[in-house]
Amino acid sequence: MAGHIQDRWYKTETGPNGKSAKVKTERHGTGMRYRARYVAPDGSEKSKSFPDGKKRLAETWLTNIESDMSRGQYVDPVAGKVTFQQYATEWLTGQTTDPTTREHTERRLRLHAFPYLGNRPLSSLQPSDIRAWVRKLEDAGSAGSSRRVIFGNVSAVLSAAVDDGRLARNPCRAGSVRRPKPSPGRVTPWSADRVFTVRRGLPDRFRVMVDVGAGCGLRQGEIFGLPVDEADPLSGILHVTQQVKIVDRKLVFAPPKNGKLRDVPLPDSVAFALAEHMTAFPPAEVTLPWMRPDGEPVTKLLYFTGVEGGAVWRNAFNAHAWKPALAAAGVIPKPGPGERYKEAREDGMHALRHFYASVLLDAGESIKALSAYLGHADAGFTLRTYTHLMPTSETRTRKAVDAMYRTARKPPTAP
Repeated sequence: MAGHIQDRWYKTETGPNGKSAKVKTERHGTGMRYRARYVAPDGSEKSKSFPDGKKRLAETWLTNIESDMSRGQYVDPVAGKVTFQQYATEWLTGQTTDPTTREHTERRLRLHAFPYLGNRPLSSLQPSDIRAWVRKLEDAGSAGSSRRVIFGNVSAVLSAAVDDGRLARNPCRAGSVRRPKPSPGRVTPWSADRVFTVRRGLPDRFRVMVDVGAGCGLRQGEIFGLPVDEADPLSGILHVTQQVKIVDRKLVFAPPKNGKLRDVPLPDSVAFALAEHMTAFPPAEVTLPWMRPDGEPVTKLLYFTGVEGGAVWRNAFNAHAWKPALAAAGVIPKPGPGERYKEAREDGMHALRHFYASVLLDAGESIKALSAYLGHADAGFTLRTYTHLMPTSETRTRKAVDAMYRTARKPPTAP
């Protein structure tokens, strides 16, 4: 057995006759009687007290400590007393990920994990607690995809606690705990008619944003941060090298998502639309910090700016330009007096990327090429997202036969 059990109520003394006998101590009858003591792997002494009549429980506790040490699964009982919120906050400050990723992770933990798990000591968390928490998220109406991301954040915190010796195992990885499944459903791309109807509903200075999104597949932040010198109509290439994003409530320039710089084809129609836009709304120089609010200032000549010449703020654009255009096109209902526009996540500017993907796949473009143009982390994600939009073999056969018949039915040309 690791360590030993100290009896605080009795001590052994040697009498005048040389024999040992137990005698009562000054603490007899008060406080915890048994103190289980052992030496931890780091050389420090640890202990835990037990009441009268619980000596066997103390022995069992020491036996379990010895077993954990032999298996390399020992966890300092004091280390596990830190609460989930305390450890998660410490974990967040040590992350080296993108500032926006840290900001979103902090927000998800603060809103969806801390209210349920925040005050619980790490060592007290059991799989049953995680199952109950996941059920509360579901009852609160969170989307499956959102619950899955929140669950992943909590699991990452608890995995780090295991690595740091504060937990023996991650309760999120127990066999009885089911990771939330993503929400079912397929991407339903907009029609060309809807794309151009929404385009007409936007203020003039923002209309060509639709051409860049639907014709080149850029994300919203990449459109906001599109510099004039990155569009090359002569070579027909658009270089995607940066975006405008919000970090700590401030605008910054940053690389595209996942740091994936890329070149995408620049169709003549989009190049012409950009040229017309430049004539009507001359580009303006915008200076923003790079990557984070205290980053090095960078100045870029941007195609798209706000009315006052600064970079476009996402929230203001969505509320005062994009949603009114959606309502005018009948995509979302017009709000009544004093009401706000309804949430329209599936009809945000990301819908233009889905439209772009559908056009390319219908034209026979490969998943690999589409993935590169969209800047996805891997082609597998692109395939999972858009596989249902790919023309089937039956569709390709019909198109091939119809094309052959159209050619055969053409009148012969004169010699």
